[in-house]
Amino acid sequence: MKHISRRNFLQSSAILAGSSIVNPHFPASQTAQKPLRLGGPIFLKSQDPDELAREHRRLQYSSAYVPAVELKDTTKIEAIQKAFAGQNVILAEVGAWVNMLDQDAEKRRKNLEYVTERLALAEAVGARTCVNIAGSYNPTRWDGPDARDLTKDYFDATVENCRKVIDAVKPKRAKFALEMMGWSLPDGPDSYLKFIKAIDRPAFGAHVDMANIINSPARYYNNTALMNETFQKLGRWIVSVHAKDIAPKDGHFMETMPGRGSLDYVTYIRNVTSLPQEVPLLLEHLRTADEYDEARQFVISQAVKAQVELA
Repeated sequence: MKHISRRNFLQSSAILAGSSIVNPHFPASQTAQKPLRLGGPIFLKSQDPDELAREHRRLQYSSAYVPAVELKDTTKIEAIQKAFAGQNVILAEVGAWVNMLDQDAEKRRKNLEYVTERLALAEAVGARTCVNIAGSYNPTRWDGPDARDLTKDYFDATVENCRKVIDAVKPKRAKFALEMMGWSLPDGPDSYLKFIKAIDRPAFGAHVDMANIINSPARYYNNTALMNETFQKLGRWIVSVHAKDIAPKDGHFMETMPGRGSLDYVTYIRNVTSLPQEVPLLLEHLRTADEYDEARQFVISQAVKAQVELA
């Protein structure tokens, strides 16, 4: 019997699993790169889908947050699809930022109805994903920390909520995904895999935001390895990625714009563009057009270093 080295075995196992994602033995630079689908908010004051799509292209964006539109407005939904496809800009995300675990039963019910409607909108417009956080048991802040957010009850309730939303819509194109957080589940690739297995729905995808899960000095100083691990483990489920950064402040960590922190953006970009599927990288949480200009230019400069073209 021919001897197979551990390295060759790991490589073969990744291929058999349908993954071309970066792993610690085979960096992304050795895999075929797709063009980068960068996106972010725009500041053009217009409701016209054609003008909005052209503005994305002017800013070198090839992916987009879904513009404001009601689910019942089928005419505008069709116009958005046509306009953005015409500019080769993929519709990436519909956000659903409410607490699916609100302790008030009526608020929780209304929040789940809203999330369900947002997933239905993502499906109708052809977006890659509808994304939300799992929520929090914190009584005063919907995304705040609470010890119960790391418990089995939290996990089980989130599995039930995700199944309920997905089963109500039964999407064929859009995926429902949870954003990883530093103070609640999923808080990294391993806990995300547990959700994927427990929810057990093809329409459940993975969302990556590396800045969100830098919650310890070990993760901060070893963020390159954490990136590689995250993309290796979640690769084929990933539907969207957020572009932020993280920096130390007063003995803690603070979110900042790309380029003002310590995330390894060359590795980040190579991982995103090495996925088997085309995945958007989206800027967020900045205040002004000038801030987005700075962040966009930094990410583009890192794409050049990574030898990755823009889509």
